[in-house]
Amino acid sequence: MTIVQNKKAFHDYLIEERYEAGIVLEGWEVKAIRAGRAQIKEGYVLIRAAELYLIGAHITALPQASTHIQPDPVRTRKLLLHAAEIRKLIGKVERAGYTLIPLNFHYNKHRIKLEIGLAKGKKQHDKREAAKERDWQRERQRLMKTDTRSR
Repeated sequence: MTIVQNKKAFHDYLIEERYEAGIVLEGWEVKAIRAGRAQIKEGYVLIRAAELYLIGAHITALPQASTHIQPDPVRTRKLLLHAAEIRKLIGKVERAGYTLIPLNFHYNKHRIKLEIGLAKGKKQHDKREAAKERDWQRERQRLMKTDTRSR
């Protein structure tokens, strides 16, 4: 079940592969994410010393859940993947010009997971082409709906 989704990623990037990563969270962050107070539109994944980190994701603390600490809403969070997957991602990011983008927070067996995508940036003409295709699909559905009503 999806908690928070990054719709901007699908507009700006071509997602070629998806990976499910665990994420190291504090207690107040888990409560805030479950309440839907997270935003990953500005976030990205960075590789440092053969480890993955989520940077720029904003998780707003609940006022009643974090009274005794000063939460940092945009702190760097470590991602958990198998070592073989990390090595594969490092090779693709460094050699092939890909980037890692957070796609969504979701539940998997009562745990919060982050889906990351191996992506290439879209050019402006690719974005226009995608918009044309989306408009055509919408128009086609509308035409088919009116065609079945007239019968």
